[in-house]
Amino acid sequence: MLLRTLAPWFQSLQPFAACLIVGSISFTAGAAPFAYVGNEKSGTISVIDLATDTVVKTIEIGGKPRAMASVDGGKTIYVSEQKSNAIVLLDTTKGTVSGSIKLGESPEGIYSSPDKKWVAAAIEEEDEVVFINTSTNKKAFEVKTKGKNPEHPVFSPDSKLLFVGAEESEFVDVIDVSQKKQIAQIKVGKRPRGIAFTPNGKFAYVGCEVANTVYVIDVAKLTVHTTIAAGVRANGVTMHPDGSRVFVSLGGEAAVVEIDTATNKITRRVAVGDRPWNMGLTADAKKLYVANGRSKTVSVIDTATMMKVKDIAVGELPWGVFIP
Repeated sequence: MLLRTLAPWFQSLQPFAACLIVGSISFTAGAAPFAYVGNEKSGTISVIDLATDTVVKTIEIGGKPRAMASVDGGKTIYVSEQKSNAIVLLDTTKGTVSGSIKLGESPEGIYSSPDKKWVAAAIEEEDEVVFINTSTNKKAFEVKTKGKNPEHPVFSPDSKLLFVGAEESEFVDVIDVSQKKQIAQIKVGKRPRGIAFTPNGKFAYVGCEVANTVYVIDVAKLTVHTTIAAGVRANGVTMHPDGSRVFVSLGGEAAVVEIDTATNKITRRVAVGDRPWNMGLTADAKKLYVANGRSKTVSVIDTATMMKVKDIAVGELPWGVFIP
């Protein structure tokens, strides 16, 4: 009789309990496997639980959040924020902003060095890359790029070189980190964007959006090794951790292609949302997450089958997916 009397009271608590559970998951995001999506138009970051592929928290950043990087396993995430011309420091254990680092006008792509000493930020309107010392979280130096409107700065696996793709260019700029200067330009196709190195550092794959082509660069020679006709508006590039294949998003075809790095040929293709852009791969490389800018979604791809398993609704104009 007592249980029957209390049953409605327990049921009334269920929504409240669910909120507590979600809040707990979101609050301790830095300690769990999560993906982070910068939504440019919404001014938010969507936090995706990789186990359930659901958004468990939306963090208000304001402005125009874009790329992200981390050197501590995701406890603190560096977020490039275009409107404030700064890197915002996101404390994921609390889900709050803990500080910022002022940069030049319109920062976009940022990337941490494998040795965790640096975060490099491409500053579009000033044609330069700013290097942040991660031990102090202060600007250490900047390097002017010959390419106009730099977007993606990516470190080589040994952290010695930085390859930079610039939107208004047909070259990849090469920066020697220790010399703190640009040492070369590599001729590629129009509008080089995403860049990914093979784990051994021998080759770099560059998606050239207007050329609809992926350029494979011999890193030792700093020359183009081969080209791959990838598809319309090839842009985002993500390397499998074993170096056997590389994934390229096709912004004009609402698709992602898989390229075998041994043959440099496209092996599989999967349809995703509209205007796929930058991607993130889980630590075990079993799932690939693709930001679809015009669809306001992130597509989840099973990399074993190369099939889409889910679309996750996020904010407006997602720039990319970051998985610490």
